[in-house]
Amino acid sequence: MTGFTSFMEAALDQARAAAAAGEVPVGAVIVREGRIIAAARNRMRELTDPTAHAEMLAIRAACQNLGSERLTGCDLWVTLEPCPACAGAIAAARIARLYYAAADPKSGGVAQGPRVFDHPQAHHSPEIYGGLGEAEAAALLKDFFAARR
Repeated sequence: MTGFTSFMEAALDQARAAAAAGEVPVGAVIVREGRIIAAARNRMRELTDPTAHAEMLAIRAACQNLGSERLTGCDLWVTLEPCPACAGAIAAARIARLYYAAADPKSGGVAQGPRVFDHPQAHHSPEIYGGLGEAEAAALLKDFFAARR
């Protein structure tokens, strides 16, 4: 049996980079066989693209790296509960496990709101683990928005 390795710190590094760039501080990494194959941060403002969420960009990069639209056997680590659109992309990509830090009562789509993976229309439901690194991810978000008010 191998030990559990958390990749949330790598996702938090991406979130910090997003905040430094003036983006909402959300970061994501995709891991396969114990190795990060894609890392991304929110870039919606930078790319003028409302779909440039950290999860979407990480999924796109991982698919490109693997040469496949399926990320079977891959884990997604993200600092904020994915929104419904990102949850749909996670299902379509067949990601095995989703680890997220902070819950998102306003816009979440996994444990909050529409709970995308609970719908019979969900093509795939990953294993879901929430709350890993929650305090730090929540503090990043709180500090980011407090500075803008």
